[in-house]
Amino acid sequence: MGLNKLAIVSLLVLFLSYSLLVSSQEVEDEHEFNYDTEDEEHGPESWGRVHKEWAACGKGKLQSPIDLSDDRVGVVSHLGLLNRSYRPAQAILKNRGHDIMLRFEEDAGSLSINGTNYPLKQLHWHSPSEHTVNGRRYSLELHMVHQTADDKIAVVGILYKIGRPDPFLAKLEGYIENLTDVEEEKVGTIDPRHVRRGSRKYYRYMGSLTVPPCTEGVVWTVVTKIRTASRKQIHLLREAVHEDFNPNARPIQEINDRTINLYRPKKLHY
Repeated sequence: MGLNKLAIVSLLVLFLSYSLLVSSQEVEDEHEFNYDTEDEEHGPESWGRVHKEWAACGKGKLQSPIDLSDDRVGVVSHLGLLNRSYRPAQAILKNRGHDIMLRFEEDAGSLSINGTNYPLKQLHWHSPSEHTVNGRRYSLELHMVHQTADDKIAVVGILYKIGRPDPFLAKLEGYIENLTDVEEEKVGTIDPRHVRRGSRKYYRYMGSLTVPPCTEGVVWTVVTKIRTASRKQIHLLREAVHEDFNPNARPIQEINDRTINLYRPKKLHY
């Protein structure tokens, strides 16, 4: 193969790889869809028809979120504790149109699952929660999105009910208030280790991104401990992206015979 042809092939491979990576990531600008179940053009039931790259939103069989019901969960002890190695990193808060995202601009560490390290890329919030537990929907859900260089995705979900203020959100409140007037806000160094989980137990299943393009093959970890956030904090997150305070939670998706595990550590005996 000549040098010019080799260069063209190499560029094509790089382009296709980049296109695949971009198409699997969450949409950065969320103004092309909404969460209005009565909107037949841009609502959740129509996401898969807005762009061909979003087809999984309508045709996928491993979609998220789901209901984490006791009658379909298998208790296991072999998954192991969540192995996180996070570190402080520079970050930016971004108003994506329907949610507030904290995007890390530096290496913020990673989450290890089955020998694969998933670098932490961003956090964002949904209100009310997207996942439900035995049919109950909580007031808020935080998603910690991790993605490898070869496009493997793992998300950790943390659920919140109304109560005491969340310390991690408290540090960001002033910046979130500014996002009603600007699209992005530099927040300096943020330590993701300050996100409180509060439990070693978690649900694990294979699902998808909960926003377009609804990419499947996502390893989901939903912590069982229900944390608290204040009514003011949740109000602030909604006010920054919705003048009428509409929810930004995708409806529950079909299980389709998927396996859902509940990791519960074995009790130590002395």
